[in-house]
Amino acid sequence: MLELNAGFFAVAAPAVVFAGVSKGGFGSGAAFAASTILALFLEPGQALGVMLPLLMLIDAASLKPYWRRWHWPDARLLILGGVPGVVLGVALYRVADADLMRLLIGGISIAFVGWQFARGRGWIRASRERLPGWAGLLAGVVTGFTSFVSHAGGPAAAVYLLSQRLDKTRYQASTVLIFGVLNCVKFVPYAFLGMFTWQTAVANLALAPFALLGTWLGVRAHDLVPERLFFGLTYVLLLVTGGKLIWDGLG
Repeated sequence: MLELNAGFFAVAAPAVVFAGVSKGGFGSGAAFAASTILALFLEPGQALGVMLPLLMLIDAASLKPYWRRWHWPDARLLILGGVPGVVLGVALYRVADADLMRLLIGGISIAFVGWQFARGRGWIRASRERLPGWAGLLAGVVTGFTSFVSHAGGPAAAVYLLSQRLDKTRYQASTVLIFGVLNCVKFVPYAFLGMFTWQTAVANLALAPFALLGTWLGVRAHDLVPERLFFGLTYVLLLVTGGKLIWDGLG
């Protein structure tokens, strides 16, 4: 049972601020690190249930600057593929126990770091040719699935969007739209699966100011904090928390 005590807020408030900074200032799929942190202290389903409304709030706060600046054809493909990906996530969640979810969240966290490291080293590069529409649908399925089970849909979406050679603003606006829509889609099955409770609702109300604070800080940190430093700290955090979740899941 979720206990809304001082210990919970001591962990949850900084995690939510981090999510806001990550999405608001660095356009980062690494905002899902907040869910990974909470999953260390809560049942995975509770951690995901606490974070989803807060991520939706951050999405809404980030939407105005990018309104209608996205590339709709590419965003539409990823959204259309994302919906069946969410359905796959629902099917898995219905049969998975808490330890399997810990393994999945931890594994995705570490895989995310590996993917980013490989990109930074040039081992993974955007396709020289624009990927076809079917690849966008497939990337959408992976995006929807990983987003459902850990709020970590960024890499699969990025692989497709980067191949389309979008400019920085269209790329960022497209990700804001895609994950804004998919988070709304996820809300319904999360509710039916019992991942929202009165306790998570109270937690959301209490943590909402921290989400908005993080978004505000992120916008300002964008020009003040070196991107390399921010992501370096993020990757260390994901490695430690993801490794701990895998350890707990195997134990």
